[in-house]
Amino acid sequence: MLFDRLLFVGCVAAALGLAQFAGAATPATHGDTRPVIVAFGDSLSAGYGADPGKSFPDFLQMDLNAAGLRWHVVNAGVSGNTTTDGIYRLDEVLARKPRITIVEFGGNDGLRGLPLDTTRKNLEEIIETLQRAGSKILLAGLTLPPNYGGDYIRQFGQIYVDLANKYKVPRIPFLLSDVVFRPGLMQQDGIHPTGQGNEIVAKTVLRYLKPMLH
Repeated sequence: MLFDRLLFVGCVAAALGLAQFAGAATPATHGDTRPVIVAFGDSLSAGYGADPGKSFPDFLQMDLNAAGLRWHVVNAGVSGNTTTDGIYRLDEVLARKPRITIVEFGGNDGLRGLPLDTTRKNLEEIIETLQRAGSKILLAGLTLPPNYGGDYIRQFGQIYVDLANKYKVPRIPFLLSDVVFRPGLMQQDGIHPTGQGNEIVAKTVLRYLKPMLH
C-alpha cells in the first residue's frame, strides 16, 4: 500500500516542478534586531497549495514565538526551483544576513531525473557560500518515489548524508517523514503537505533546529 501511494506520487511529480508560487518572505518590523533564520528552498518551503500563512516557515515562527525564542523566520521558498535556481538566488538570501539557513533543495532535481553530480555540486556551492558568509546550515533531506529506480534513489539520498558529513552540518533525514503517510496531512497531489501537515513539518524542523539556536 505504501509503495502504491509512492508510485502515485511519482506519476504526478511534475506538479512540483510546474507549481510557480513564490513564498513571500515574512516581513520584519522596523528596527527588528532578532537574528534571522531563512527557509531556503522550493515549494515545500513556499507552502504551495496551503492557505496563506500556513507554510512550514510560518508555523516555525509561531513555534519559536511560543517557546520564547527570539528569532525571525524568513520564507525564501520558490515553487519549481532546482538546486541551480538556488544558486542564482543566493545573493537574495545573503542580503538577509541569515544566522541560520534551512537548505531545502533537490526534490525537483530528483523528480526531473537530473544528473546527480549536478545536484551534489550545486548543493555544495550553496552550503559553502552560506558558510563563508557566516550562516549555520540545517540540511533538509528528501527522497524519491520507488519508480525512479532503487540505485538512483539510494544515490540521491546519499548526497544529503555525504554533504552533512563533509560540511559538519545537522541533517533532517527526511523533511516529510512525519506527514507523508498520514491521512489528511498531504494534498491530493501526494507531494505537498496541507496546512495541517505543514504545522507538523515545522515541529520536525524545530527538533533539529533547537540545538543550533544557542
